[in-house]
Amino acid sequence: MSHQFDVIVIGAGPGGYIAAIRAAQLGFKVACIDEWKNAKGGAAPGGTCTNVGCIPSKALLQSSEHYEHAAHHFADHGISMDNLSIDVAKMVARKDTVVKQNNDGILYLFKKNKVSFFHGRGSFAKAVDGQYEVAVTGDKPDTLTAKHVVIATGSNARQLAGVPFDEKLILSNDGALALGEAPKKLGVIGSGVIGLEMGSVWRRLGADVTVLEAMPTFLGGVDEQVAKEAQKLFTKQGLKLQLGVKIGEIKTTKKGKATGVSVAYTDAAGAEQILECDKLIVSIGRVPNTIGLNAEGVGLQLDERGAIVVNADCQTNLPHVWAVGDVVRGPMLAHKAEEEGVAVAERIAGQHGHVDFDIIPWVIYTSPEIAWVGKTEQALKAEGRSYKAGSFPFIANGRARALGDTNGFVKFLADANTDEILGVHIIGPYASELISEAVVAMAFKASAEDIARICHAHPSLSEATKEAALAIDKRTLNF
Repeated sequence: MSHQFDVIVIGAGPGGYIAAIRAAQLGFKVACIDEWKNAKGGAAPGGTCTNVGCIPSKALLQSSEHYEHAAHHFADHGISMDNLSIDVAKMVARKDTVVKQNNDGILYLFKKNKVSFFHGRGSFAKAVDGQYEVAVTGDKPDTLTAKHVVIATGSNARQLAGVPFDEKLILSNDGALALGEAPKKLGVIGSGVIGLEMGSVWRRLGADVTVLEAMPTFLGGVDEQVAKEAQKLFTKQGLKLQLGVKIGEIKTTKKGKATGVSVAYTDAAGAEQILECDKLIVSIGRVPNTIGLNAEGVGLQLDERGAIVVNADCQTNLPHVWAVGDVVRGPMLAHKAEEEGVAVAERIAGQHGHVDFDIIPWVIYTSPEIAWVGKTEQALKAEGRSYKAGSFPFIANGRARALGDTNGFVKFLADANTDEILGVHIIGPYASELISEAVVAMAFKASAEDIARICHAHPSLSEATKEAALAIDKRTLNF
């Protein structure tokens, strides 16, 4: 017997669970299906973000940063550390606890909002009488029916051709988060967010980390001035960055009882090189996940990348079938998925849900953090748009000095004629938190002068934001 709902959401990652909750708030009878399992086989909603992405990586980044501060910076504060050690197993266990707290929190939110949760894989069975029948496979098979279906099945790590993940030697983000100890030599293919964050975690804990990047420039999507500063600082920290490489044969090796990975590559100068490492993280992007969805069974349209084709409102080619998050076009960001999930639930209710893709913030949680929103300077140059730039370094900020973290700067880009803020780029302490002021400002079409005229607390890192806005008009007060 099929259970009847108004809305079925397939996937309980950031896009899915938020869509389910918002739809329930709007009065719909909602079901959410998700197949993630924890180590004991129980439900683990939250998708890649909660289980093997955003949340666990930040937990490990925090732990490893504490260790690095204790090893290299506490002495500056008069704190002596003798016989410092790190228990990696306990660090990973703490990460697992943080993940479970988030899993349990989502299950609590489902219960609070009267969302029916089904643990298993959701797939289309058939379309019938203007509704869709969705099968749940798993420990407790079931069948659900609803007029509206929201697909939020996320993405999977992209593999190198012919080099599958074994999560022991060749790692995706999943395996990189579960290492039992810091490898002596760690290779990373790809200098994107995952590669840099995971490389940073294990470098801090003693790994010799080499990052191989095919692109000739570092962090190509980031503002060039920020990317250059980041490359300088990461290199100083000990990350070995090889740009413009061409990856060749990758094979596992064994010397006695020791296993490892050998990566053949051609460097930027055209020389043949070999990287020998104990573990290899492959972080070359992600691909939309439609495995087992039975898209072909109901005629759901996919594009050449395997992503579900949607219009500007996240509607698919099928009536009353929607898709959000990593499985559709646009940036693969958890907060983008959440905003789409809310918007779709509101559109189902006849409201006018809205997502402004121009002001979605981006963050890389390295140290220093990197965050930005809006246009980069190189993009504005390519457009031929007249603009003004202003920046302010954290070394001139009193709170940053007190923190002992003065690397980086805040940079504003504003229209040369109207002074409207076109982009804000930050590299430095707590950039992930500071960027929100810029997002709010841009949402309301604020000018750089608006930010420059707002009183910011002293001493605070946010004063660097105000000073960068003042720098647009060449009138910084503390630099």
